[in-house]
Amino acid sequence: MKKYFTDRFGVNFRLDFYKDEDIEKIISRNANILGIEAEPDAITQIAKRARKTPRVANRLLKRVRDFAQVKGNGKINLELANDALAKLDIDQLGLDEIDRKILLVIAEKFSGGPVGLNTLAAAIGEEMDTIEDIYEPFLMQLGFLSRTPRGRTVTKLGYEHLGLKPITPNKNTLL
Repeated sequence: MKKYFTDRFGVNFRLDFYKDEDIEKIISRNANILGIEAEPDAITQIAKRARKTPRVANRLLKRVRDFAQVKGNGKINLELANDALAKLDIDQLGLDEIDRKILLVIAEKFSGGPVGLNTLAAAIGEEMDTIEDIYEPFLMQLGFLSRTPRGRTVTKLGYEHLGLKPITPNKNTLL
C-alpha cells in the first residue's frame, strides 16, 4: 500500500529529477568529502549517467573511485570514468542492464507492447513495485517508454536507443 504526503500531512509535494549541473555539484562536493581527486570532465560524465538522482550519482562516484584505486593512480579522469561506467554496464544516458531488459522484452517478446505490469515483471524477473517506482519514471522521462491504459509500450525513441527498428502492426492480422 502506497502512502502519500497528503495522507499524513495534507500537503502536496512534487519531487522532480535534478538538473545535470546540480548533480555535478553534488558529485564534486562528495568527491571532496571522500578525498577523491576527480577531473571536471569525469565529474560531468558521471553526472550524465546518474539518472538525475543524487543517490545514484554517489553510488557511481564510489564505484568509479574503486576503479581508480585499483586500475589507476587514485585520480578519476575522463578515460577512467568512461571505462569504469562501461564495465558497470551503464550506458551514455545512464541506462543499466534492467532498463535495457525492460525495453528489449517489451520490444522483442511483446512486439513493442502494450504489455501489463504484472506480465512485464514476470518476464524480466523483477518486482512490480521496483519496475513502477525505480525504472519506469526514468524511462518515461527519457521518452523511451509509454504507459497507456492497456499497458507499457516502447516508443520510437526507445527503439532508436536500442538500435532496433520499430515494429509497425500489420493491419491484416488480428491480435
